[in-house]
Amino acid sequence: MTVTAEGTAKGAAARGPAGAGQPRSAGQHATLRRMLVQACKILASYGHDDMNQGQVSARVPGDDHFQIKAAMVSFRSASAGDMVWAPLDETARLDPKAPPETALHQAIYQARPDVNAIVHSHAAATLVFGALDEELAALSHEGAWLAGSTGRFTATSNTILDFAVATGVADALGSGRAAFLRNHGGVVTGESIREAAVGALALERACRLQLDAIATGRPWHTSSPGDVAAKQDFIWSKSAIRSYWNALVMDEDGKGSPA
Repeated sequence: MTVTAEGTAKGAAARGPAGAGQPRSAGQHATLRRMLVQACKILASYGHDDMNQGQVSARVPGDDHFQIKAAMVSFRSASAGDMVWAPLDETARLDPKAPPETALHQAIYQARPDVNAIVHSHAAATLVFGALDEELAALSHEGAWLAGSTGRFTATSNTILDFAVATGVADALGSGRAAFLRNHGGVVTGESIREAAVGALALERACRLQLDAIATGRPWHTSSPGDVAAKQDFIWSKSAIRSYWNALVMDEDGKGSPA
């Protein structure tokens, strides 16, 4: 059998970077790449695009490399070829196309072995809410899922270019699902791309609805602790999140091929 240079390169891209810690599976990484593109399209449709800023990344559990949306490309226009490999090791050389905020993802993955996907965006309501001295409340279904699980990073509002600064974001996130980056945007994590993408949409909606409630100037109510627990168990179960993801994918591409 003859293997061309092009075929070898494509195979290496599918398997992942040489020297990564876990055995490479071309199928796993191809699926991951496809789902990253789907997540980008969904995020764009729900108001997370900010020209070419923001990233979504994901890894196969246990891997010491991850895939991330390249710099200079928007969520809406991202394709499979725009997903580049990045190492967890912040001292390793990056792909020239890796985004400037790759360190943000490296720091979170290093701190959180349970996290396999990250969304960072500048969604409007998330950004505005993060600039307020308010805590997210269980006003909505989404708020019931995320309240008590959001940190706030306040050391800088600038782009996260430095690993030391990125570790501060990871510290602010702690064991939570999300963190507000004051006057910058938000970071949402998940055990999967589905969970991170759905979580980013949920955070934006929770923030928008709470901002709307605050704007009324009138008293407002939140779900009881019992209802919060029930919502987390049913509305935000893993099977429910998978169903939301599948619906979003089918809405986005019109033909559905959810993973």
